[in-house]
Amino acid sequence: MKSSHLIIAIDGPAAAGKGTLSRRLAARYGLHHLDTGLTYRATAKALLDRGLPLDDEDLAADVARNLDLSGLDRAVLAQHGVGEAASTVAVMPKVRRALVDAQRAFAATPPGAVLDGRDIGTVVCPDARVKFYVTASPEVRARRRYEEIVGQGGTAELTAILSDLQKRDARDAGRTDSPLRPAADAHLLDTSEMGIETAFEAACLLVDAALQD
Repeated sequence: MKSSHLIIAIDGPAAAGKGTLSRRLAARYGLHHLDTGLTYRATAKALLDRGLPLDDEDLAADVARNLDLSGLDRAVLAQHGVGEAASTVAVMPKVRRALVDAQRAFAATPPGAVLDGRDIGTVVCPDARVKFYVTASPEVRARRRYEEIVGQGGTAELTAILSDLQKRDARDAGRTDSPLRPAADAHLLDTSEMGIETAFEAACLLVDAALQD
């Protein structure tokens, strides 16, 4: 059974454009938005802020269960150290279960939500009204990430970014718990040669069609 209110699930690898698309769809349809990757970073940062160990699964799960998902600060949580810590807690089954429960509760809040991540359409919200799998070639995604970093005044090496993305893709797709893969009923959006406006317009057409069903 489909949810009575609108939930849009968006999955895909890093730097494919799913975050930008998710935020624009949420604004377009008046929905809440959640970047689920930030919930793992927020769990890690809460542990760091309290001087707590990162390798205690029960403790990390308790922190995860008590997160406020409405106030996640993307700029703060994007810091490299937070990301490194998040990679430690994100593989813990108890943490994943706690955050999936929290993400589902967020999605259930009227009038609905757009959630983006790695396992939204397959695990978190398998009954979402509309599902997208947003992808692009590793080379295109690496170039986008490189230009983003340089555009913000940072320095980066394109080949290193490409290597990191490929390793992350393999890790996300190969993990036992909630691997990255398209839901069987997801709409595929390959943004390798598609600008955000084109992707957004295509997504809106599909959402509008689903709302008329």
